Amino acid sequence: MIQFTPLLGAQSTSPASQSLLELDGGVKVLIDVGWDGDFDVAKLKDLERHVSSLSLILLTHATPAHIAAFAHCCKHLPSFTQIPVYATAPVISLGRTLLQDIYSSTPLASTIIPQSSLRDSSFSYSSSSTESFPQILLQPPTSEEIASYFALIHPLKYSQPHQPLPSPFSPPLNDLTITAYNAGHTLGGTIWSIRHGMESIVYAVDWNQARENVLAGAAWLGGSGGGGAEVIAELHRPTAMICSARGAERNATAGGRKKRDEMLLDMIRSAAAKGGTVLIPTDTSARVLELAYILEQAWRKEYSDTTSDSPLKKTKLYLASRNVGATMRYARSMLEWMDEGVARELENEHGNNTNRQHKRNTSKQTPNQDPAGHPSGKSSTPFDFKYLKLLEHRKRIEKMMSTKAPRVILASDSSLEWGFSKEILQRIASDPTNLIILTEDYGNESSEHELKDGLRSTLSKWYHERRDGVAMETGQDGQNIEQVYAGGRNLYFKDAQGVPLEGKELLIYQQYLASQRQSQSFSRLSNGTDLEASADAVEETSSTSSSSSEESDPERQGKALNTSAKTARFNRNKTELGKEVLGVNVLLRQPGVYDYDVRGKKGREQMFPFVNKRRRGDDFGDLIRPEDYLRAEERDETDGQDIRDHGPRKQEGFGQKRKWQDSGLQGDSGRQADGPNKRRQPAMPSGNEALANGTGASIINGRGGNEEEDSLGESEGEPEELAAGPSKIIFKSQSVEANLRIAYVDFAGLHDQRSLSNLIPLIQPKKLILVSGNASETRFLADDSRQKVKNEAVDDSGKNVDFVFTPSNGQTIDASVDTNAWTVKLSEALVRRLHWQNVRGRSVVTLMGHLAATTLDEAVADPSSRKKLKLLVDEKEESKLDDVASASEKAPELAPTLNVLPASLVAATRSVAQPLHVGDLRLADLRKILQSTGHTAEFRGEGTLLIDGLVAVRKSGPGKVEVEGGGLSLPELRTRTLEGSFYAVKRKIYDGLAVIAGG
Repeated sequence: MIQFTPLLGAQSTSPASQSLLELDGGVKVLIDVGWDGDFDVAKLKDLERHVSSLSLILLTHATPAHIAAFAHCCKHLPSFTQIPVYATAPVISLGRTLLQDIYSSTPLASTIIPQSSLRDSSFSYSSSSTESFPQILLQPPTSEEIASYFALIHPLKYSQPHQPLPSPFSPPLNDLTITAYNAGHTLGGTIWSIRHGMESIVYAVDWNQARENVLAGAAWLGGSGGGGAEVIAELHRPTAMICSARGAERNATAGGRKKRDEMLLDMIRSAAAKGGTVLIPTDTSARVLELAYILEQAWRKEYSDTTSDSPLKKTKLYLASRNVGATMRYARSMLEWMDEGVARELENEHGNNTNRQHKRNTSKQTPNQDPAGHPSGKSSTPFDFKYLKLLEHRKRIEKMMSTKAPRVILASDSSLEWGFSKEILQRIASDPTNLIILTEDYGNESSEHELKDGLRSTLSKWYHERRDGVAMETGQDGQNIEQVYAGGRNLYFKDAQGVPLEGKELLIYQQYLASQRQSQSFSRLSNGTDLEASADAVEETSSTSSSSSEESDPERQGKALNTSAKTARFNRNKTELGKEVLGVNVLLRQPGVYDYDVRGKKGREQMFPFVNKRRRGDDFGDLIRPEDYLRAEERDETDGQDIRDHGPRKQEGFGQKRKWQDSGLQGDSGRQADGPNKRRQPAMPSGNEALANGTGASIINGRGGNEEEDSLGESEGEPEELAAGPSKIIFKSQSVEANLRIAYVDFAGLHDQRSLSNLIPLIQPKKLILVSGNASETRFLADDSRQKVKNEAVDDSGKNVDFVFTPSNGQTIDASVDTNAWTVKLSEALVRRLHWQNVRGRSVVTLMGHLAATTLDEAVADPSSRKKLKLLVDEKEESKLDDVASASEKAPELAPTLNVLPASLVAATRSVAQPLHVGDLRLADLRKILQSTGHTAEFRGEGTLLIDGLVAVRKSGPGKVEVEGGGLSLPELRTRTLEGSFYAVKRKIYDGLAVIAGG
């Protein structure tokens, strides 16, 4: 059984992707936790309903469309962190820096509390009040919390099958196997192969078959880069293929990757010659690697040509993002995940540097420097930038923009809704010499899209309209360059700012927290778990003391006291309620309870409730808890309790004051020292903490990964932080007259019409499910697939069954493949003749017999069939079962019996009963076996094993083995290899297989 439900992204212009896959036995797999740029918490309602029943989670790409809601779910959805999550190492590392960038860039990512939730929990507003509530924000996860969430993800490698662990509330997975394959598009991007029983599912969303500068193509055709001509066996002919339809109507850039790169550089040269600024909005962790690599290599090439008078030599190159230093540090450590050309380039550069160093040592000269002032002999990776300067702070952005010079700025985010790209666009929009280059086409966005009035959609719409004319120029290779004029139209900017709560707004927020904690108390108490304080409740006291002295409204204080009184009354009654709800768990949950009456109880209620805690570990053993090895002066002695005791801290009740050092309200700028009356010291992250959360990127990377930072000055202070504590969001709008030019170069790195049309017929899925695309693209790809893929499936009436599904968000479809199964009964005589053989842990047997219907006499005589008959008759009629006539009226549909062949049919079927060889052969295993028996065996060429220099063994496909012996005449071959190489090889091959024949 395969049931698929797209939660987000199906037949929609929204890029967010969330999919739910349900398999046999109630196994539920969530694939991707994407989100939109508006960060609307209402879009996660469907996901929230399924959290308590999920078995595992798979992540495909480190982009906002696939991973943006991961930290929000970990912080605000109960039990989400208990679900095992699997992804590749680049997705884990780059996803962590992405979310840290998002939460530090925009307060909107913290998500606004729904107005209905505030109204239901607030006593300050009457139900008939028309006054609107403030847009209060939830508390966002800190950088340390985000790092801890991503540390829970299990890393996987490409092409390695893995049997995942189920969640605590999941049914058994029953040998579920997941395998990650390269998807292109992003570093570590994944095509998931999911196998469960007889079903195989291929989840391929946002993949790219074309090879790029940094990223290899999707691994459909025999590995990364697509070097083969056939689809690899693991991805061929799946039961169901879930594929994205985005880009189905788009044609690739004429001329391929090189033409695309040259077009980008020609547009930059055009704007740089006019002294303008070029802005390229991009994401902060995925596609930015491709763009940064291309620009850095182009600048290196221009500077190496001393005779060239290119405008690029006078143009500065910048990359602006809040956490870009950590992103590039991770990229330098993941070269094995990139295209082979990157590794070859690194080897060539290392060899050239070695030769130059040898020449300098021979001639005793000082090392030369390139025009940028960098030592030419310095060994570096492709992401050790010489010309691309990394900017992580707003003050450095302002200082860079205060100078008038040609420059190229890569800035996050591509949506232009948050990040430095929005701020830079606001500064350069009025100058006609400036240029913005869009790297993804959003011209097909319809009016129902949430971002229809956003900057990205507006600029894309202007580009396709071309109302105010087009500037046509010619590039270096003669191709035309089109740049569209904005024409002085108004460009509207909507800025979101976080403002601390105060007064009545703070009371509303406190009442909301009280209601949330109360509802969680009832739900957790009914499940037999302890009440845990909400993450937001920690911030509740941040302004309680400050507001209590300023606000003295008796009515407001009375309502607050009523809330505390209700909560306290619930806490008092919790003991009496728990004895009935908790059952035998009262022995663990209630203090002072040592006896429990088990008379008349069943199941778990009859024994002591022992909970065996599962030990967590990795490939190197059990996980180490650093707090177990703290020195005495490093222990947390808050309230006189050592954190190594693993005992629960005393939870403060509602209205009860907490100490400053316990509330967690010091903020990121400082930490409380040990002891009651010690001065707070500034919080400086350690080396490991800096590596984990990215705050030490500028230290490790050398001021953001550059050696040349004098032109922008030293780092001026820490990066600005968003408002700490309870806050609300306010929006400010501003319009700017846009006179800049707009261009488009396709750097999306997604499949196009040609890739989809060619590969889907080769994959030959039995069922095809299309998601992640708008309605027009989905219909186009569905019609094209029906024409090119031959699927002969028919229903019971003989009509052809449509194998292409185009569900919408929330629509569940059944993608199971119909199978015909029959039940037969084996006779005892046939069972005694069966000879079982073991092949790779499985027992196999072949049988041949005569199929005949089971008569009623045989059914009555057979004990098992007689038992079935007894269930269908009354007790009064059991004595009549011996009467065949009386039993025939109520006889069930009896399974046919497979018996031994009659003697008259044995000779006729003997020619048909050929022996079968079951299993597969691995040449590496055959090589070890032959070497252990004294033969010489070595690999020659591609997939050829040579034994004793006489016999060659090749595998031409699964289950296809060719054994050739040459170099000797037939008599010599018989005498020399009868007990030697040739027959020894065949004997070992047969020993590794199971030879079975009919009985």
